[in-house]
Amino acid sequence: MHPFDDLTPEEIHRARIAVQSLHRGEELVFKGITLEEPDKNIMIKFLQDGLSGKIQDPPPRQAYCVYYIKASDTLMTTWIDMKTNLVSKSEAPSNEFHGNVDFNEVDDVEKMVMQDPAVLEQIRRLKLPPHLTVIAEAWGFGSDGLADRERQYQVYMFVSEVGKPDSNHYARPLSFSPVVDPVRMKVLRIEIIPTGADWTLKPLGPYEDNGRNEYVPEANDLRTDLKRLHVSQPDGPSFSIDDGNVVRWQKWYMRVSFNYREGIVLRNICYDGRPLFYRVSLSDMTVPYADPRSPSHRKQAFDLGDVGAGLVANNLKLGCDCLGSIAFLDGFISDRRGNPLRKENAICIHEQDNGIGWKHTNYRTGRACVVRNRELVIQTILTVSNYEYILAFIFNQAGQMNNQVRATGILSTCAIDQETQVEFGTIVHPGVLATHHQHILSLRIDPAIGSYSDGNSLACQESSPFPHEPTFNPHGNGYISKTRIIEKSDGVDIDINRGQTYLIQNPNILNSINGRPISYKIHSPPMQKLLASPDSFHYKRAEFADHEIYITKYQPDELFSGGQFTNQSRGGHGIKKWAARRDNVENEDIVVWVQFGLNHIPRIEDFPVMPVEMMTVSLKPVNFFTRNPAIDVPPSTLASNQSVQVNGCCGITSSL
Repeated sequence: MHPFDDLTPEEIHRARIAVQSLHRGEELVFKGITLEEPDKNIMIKFLQDGLSGKIQDPPPRQAYCVYYIKASDTLMTTWIDMKTNLVSKSEAPSNEFHGNVDFNEVDDVEKMVMQDPAVLEQIRRLKLPPHLTVIAEAWGFGSDGLADRERQYQVYMFVSEVGKPDSNHYARPLSFSPVVDPVRMKVLRIEIIPTGADWTLKPLGPYEDNGRNEYVPEANDLRTDLKRLHVSQPDGPSFSIDDGNVVRWQKWYMRVSFNYREGIVLRNICYDGRPLFYRVSLSDMTVPYADPRSPSHRKQAFDLGDVGAGLVANNLKLGCDCLGSIAFLDGFISDRRGNPLRKENAICIHEQDNGIGWKHTNYRTGRACVVRNRELVIQTILTVSNYEYILAFIFNQAGQMNNQVRATGILSTCAIDQETQVEFGTIVHPGVLATHHQHILSLRIDPAIGSYSDGNSLACQESSPFPHEPTFNPHGNGYISKTRIIEKSDGVDIDINRGQTYLIQNPNILNSINGRPISYKIHSPPMQKLLASPDSFHYKRAEFADHEIYITKYQPDELFSGGQFTNQSRGGHGIKKWAARRDNVENEDIVVWVQFGLNHIPRIEDFPVMPVEMMTVSLKPVNFFTRNPAIDVPPSTLASNQSVQVNGCCGITSSL
C-alpha cells in the first residue's frame, strides 16, 4: 500500500474500533475518518528513492478521526496508528469549535421541526389548500457574536406540492424560520423574516400561491430539434489507471485521492518524470449573503468546512454527468457510526477535445500544421442543499493544469412582498427574492517545481513602459517586464493595470536555454474580494477572502484556509493568522493559496435552475521546458477524427 492511498474500508473499521475503545459505553457520532497526511520530510525521501528505484520504508500511516461524544456534545479529534491499531493522540478542541454538519442530524432536525407545536401553529395560519404542504430545510446557523456559541441550525421553510417530491419548493419560500438546538433536539424560537424593503416584520397570514416554476423535464415543454451527439473513442481512452488511483496520461502522472472534506486531492503530480506539485486540492469555500436584515445577516455557507465535498459528492452517471469513454472511481468515507461508507462513482475521469491546441500555416507553401487540444478531466460534482458545484482538474498536452469550478443548481430564495424592490437581491419569480451573494474559493497548492527537495519562491512579474527618452526609446513604444520575489509570508493581490502575474519558481534550477528559473505561472480570473465590512463576522470568518493569493511556509497541520473548523466559527484560526507569522518564504518549502470566485448578482435567467457559471485557475509552465511541450502531439486528421461535412444535407444550406 502506498502512503498516499486513502484509508481502506477495513482501515476505517479498525480506526472506529480504536476510537470506541477510548470511550467505552458512550455513544459516539462520527463526523469523519480519513487519512492523516503522512510526514512530508519522510515522504519526500520516499518519493525520491522511488524515482531512483530504491526501496524506502514508508512513513507511519495514521487515521484522523473527528467525532462527538453524544451525551455531552463534546467534540473530539483522535489519531490512530494503523500499524498497531492504537491511539497515538486524542484531544478535545476548544468548545468554540464545532464539527461539520451531520446529514443524519439534519434529517432528524427537519423531521422534528415539522412536529413542533409552535411550527405547526405557524403552518396552520397559512391555511394551505389540500394540494400544498410545507417542508423544512436546515442550514448551518452562522455567526454574529450573539448567543451563537452553542451548536444550532437555522431552518428555512417552503411550500411544496403534495405527492410531488421533486416540486421546486424554492419558488415558494415562507417568511418564518425556526432555530433549533440539535443536542436537545428542540425548537429554541421562531424568527420572522422581513418581506418588505426594510426590517419591518409582518405577521404570518393566509398563503398566497404565486404559481409553480419547475425545472424537471416532465413539467416543461422540451425542444424537439436537438440532434444526437455521440462522443466516441473507438480505440479506447489514452489514459490508464493503475493500483486503483495512479493516473497516467500524455506524460502526466499523479495519484488521485478522495476524502470527506476536500473531495478530490491530487498528489505527486509529475510531467514527463519531473515533479510539479506535491499536493493540490480545493481547500475552502465561502458563500456570504448580502441581506443585512436578521436572520439573514448570519447567512454564510462554508460548503467544504461546514459540510464536506466528499460527503455530498454525487453518484455520477454515465452519459449524463460524464460523456464519452469514462472511468469511475469510488471513494470511501465514514458514516455517523464510524462504519465505512462507499461513495460510488464519486470521481469520473475522461478525455475531451477543447478546440485547437496549436496551429501554423506556412503562407509561402500553404501547408498547415494543426494539433487538437486534447484534455484529461478528473471531476466530481457536489450537491450542497440548493447548489451544485462541478469541480474538475483539467490537464492538457502542453503541460498546463487547470482547476475549474462550475456553479449551478438553484438560488437560495426568500419571500418578498409584491411590488417591492430591494438593492441586495433580484426578484426571480413573483414573491420570490434571490439575494446577492459571493462564491469565494481557495485553492491550496503545495509546489515541487522540478524537484521534491528544493525550495520554491513566489515571484510577482509585472510590465511597465520604458522611459520615453531619445537614446534608447525614442518612439515611446518600448516596455519591459520585471520580477520581484515575495520574501515574507503574506497576502498579495493582482493588479491587472500593471500586468501583474505570479510565478511559483524553483530558483535552484535554471532553464538550460535562457537561464531563467523554472516556474509555473498562476492565471486566475479577476475577482471582487469579500464585500462584507472588515469588522463583520462574514469577514472575520472568511479569512482567505481578502486577498487573491496568500503565501505561507509549509506547516503540516495547515490544510484549510478558513481554519480546521468553520461551522459557526468566529475567525482567527486560518490563513490570516498563519501569514501573520511573517515567515521567510524565499526559496523555502512554501504553500501558495489562490482565491477565486464570483460576485453573484442573480438574474431572472438563473431561475428555476441557473446555467453554469465557470471559474478557472490555470497553472502554466514558464521556462520549465525548452520548447512547446505539445509540439510532439500528432496532427489532427480526418482519418483520425472522422468529421463529416453537413452542407447540402440534413436540411442545411449555406451561402455567402
